[in-house]
Amino acid sequence: MLRIAKWIKRQIETKLATHQKGQLGVSRLESKSKKFQSLFPKKVKIDRVATGFQFTEGPIWIAEEKHLLFSDIPANQILQLTPNGEVKIFRKPSNNSNGLTRDKQGRLIACEHGMRRVTRTEKDSSITILADQFQGKKLNSPNDVVVKSNGAIYFTDPPYGIQPEEQEQPIQGVYLIPPDHQEIILLADDFYKPNGLAFSPDEKQLYIDDSQCRHIRVFDVKIDGTLANSRVFHDMNIKEPGSPDGMKIDAQANIYCTGAGGVWVFDCQGNHLGTIVTPERPANCAWGDEDWQTLYITAQTSVYSIRVNIPGIQLP
Repeated sequence: MLRIAKWIKRQIETKLATHQKGQLGVSRLESKSKKFQSLFPKKVKIDRVATGFQFTEGPIWIAEEKHLLFSDIPANQILQLTPNGEVKIFRKPSNNSNGLTRDKQGRLIACEHGMRRVTRTEKDSSITILADQFQGKKLNSPNDVVVKSNGAIYFTDPPYGIQPEEQEQPIQGVYLIPPDHQEIILLADDFYKPNGLAFSPDEKQLYIDDSQCRHIRVFDVKIDGTLANSRVFHDMNIKEPGSPDGMKIDAQANIYCTGAGGVWVFDCQGNHLGTIVTPERPANCAWGDEDWQTLYITAQTSVYSIRVNIPGIQLP
């Protein structure tokens, strides 16, 4: 619990620093290309749909129940935002969950900072541990997670949720949990702070950002699920505070990545099309609503939403 208390203290300090640096402001679209404007309806607005949290992360749309789930990490809970705007507790304690997604059977997959593991919630609500160590040593603090169509699970493991003296892994890795859930596989060991990740629509590329280096890398996904041909997709290192974090991709392969000033939008060639400027520094985002044309954005104390013209990649 001391570790979590220190984590909360760091997040509060970060939020205070953000306020002091003027990061709270007016929502707007900051266009850098003609294509950017075409991604949104005319007279689109950014709505704050919920607020009053400590540090929001890991949004995911639950299609059959028409609600959004998201983590409030320091508050140690997963929350549910209902269609009428009501916020309910979905799970408490959540073991300080961060990134959330679903597998092809619709089961919830969670990265848990507090327990340093990746878990799956079964249909009977029991919890299955999918990964909590690599080569006999505890993971750092799994951060974000995606599931490939064949059931393979990919996750990042930076040390954000632990103190330096608690780290057992000599690296900050990116890992693969094979579809048969046997021994996890280390995919990349040269990240400083691996964070958000997302597949291209055809699953032939995997995008992973490095928060410390402030850039997004892209890899080719090999037939066996491992990664090859790493290259920098876009350098997001600017003077404004904020680092690349959560990331999602739409059906036309446009990449939406939270970062300094808001949600940056790129085409698949790495061109920065523009930024969705949010009142608070965003941490993650997810597609939702019946048509998958709403982008939900978790940003520190609040959750925001904006309508888009191109649907996002759907989850089960």
